[in-house]
Amino acid sequence: MDARDREILNEIQADFPVQSHPYEVIGSRLGMDEKEVFERIGRLRKEGIIRRLGASINSRKIGYVSTLLAAQVPSEKFSLFVEKVNECTGVTHNYERKNAYNVWFTLIASSTAEKERIIKELMETTGVRILEFPAKRIFKIRVDFRF
Repeated sequence: MDARDREILNEIQADFPVQSHPYEVIGSRLGMDEKEVFERIGRLRKEGIIRRLGASINSRKIGYVSTLLAAQVPSEKFSLFVEKVNECTGVTHNYERKNAYNVWFTLIASSTAEKERIIKELMETTGVRILEFPAKRIFKIRVDFRF
């Protein structure tokens, strides 16, 4: 990774242009041509330096609901439970913790009713009780890594 790659990474973290030729816009900002920006980003993705290019959307502003969920999953049900959670398209994070509540995940749904339906279905198909921890206040910390 060279200085130009670092410039690109700094530029795209919080201000990726939503336009028909985003790499051209980035290039004009950095004094590079569109092809070079495109190739460099492609290489950085291939090398695993960039894991993902995508939007971070405020789900509440578009009418969706989200929640944090936890479950105390016995070892004999663990694989099935994780498989069923991973099948849910609204699950954005799913991770194991070394705790009595050993599976934590976040769920986003189009409505409160849909969220409740998904949670109920997960409990019925897995036999595992799920606890919900809805947010009282939202704290978003923006993190940009400077290279």
